[in-house]
Amino acid sequence: MHMSDGIVNAQTSVLFGAIALIALVFCGWKARTELDERTVPLAGLVAAFIFAVQMVNFPILPGVSGHLLGGALAAILVGPYTGALCIAIVLVVQSLLFADGGVTALGANIVNMAIIGVGAGYGLAVAMYSVARYSVARYSAAGRGAGGPPVRIIGLIAFFAGLIGTVCAAMGFVLEYAIGGAAQASIGTVAGYMFVTHVLIGVGEGVITAVTVMAVARARPDLVYLLRHDRARAPV
Repeated sequence: MHMSDGIVNAQTSVLFGAIALIALVFCGWKARTELDERTVPLAGLVAAFIFAVQMVNFPILPGVSGHLLGGALAAILVGPYTGALCIAIVLVVQSLLFADGGVTALGANIVNMAIIGVGAGYGLAVAMYSVARYSVARYSAAGRGAGGPPVRIIGLIAFFAGLIGTVCAAMGFVLEYAIGGAAQASIGTVAGYMFVTHVLIGVGEGVITAVTVMAVARARPDLVYLLRHDRARAPV
């Protein structure tokens, strides 16, 4: 869903460019609380993986492409603020070096994929993980076991986070098109087509997110940002 130049008018491009800049400055400030000597290399690997995944594009509308976003994956592994920066860096490189997404639309693309996609996906992941932890705590209190949610539950959380993050990012584009769309297609047509198509893309992203997060959680659970709360409570 990289927007090319001319999909939205200049005023809308400037507006969302300013929003993207403010959001990234805030994420850069907050990312200091997420990064340490272990997560910095992981953040680089996550950005490289997402860059490779995003190079596989699916045509959606004239001038608009759809692809796996990786926002929820980045947020779950390295945190929402660092994850947003990873996605933003990937988008800048793709736009400037590979002409994948218009330069004037870069701010809108960052808002959709790095801010809305990451925020929605991670917010859902946190909510679902909190419910899972509460359920496990009640189960443990009844003398039926102990520990955090099993890896398969983590994978299920990652799947829905990837799916919802993708759909919300697509709806961000619909909002921008409603504000200042420069094409002739009606907003209803654009919204319906983007929603249906990105639900299908979201299923694929959810599967990849789930498989990746489960693999990391099994091998190195200490590297999964979403599980940090459980690591902090665990005895040394």
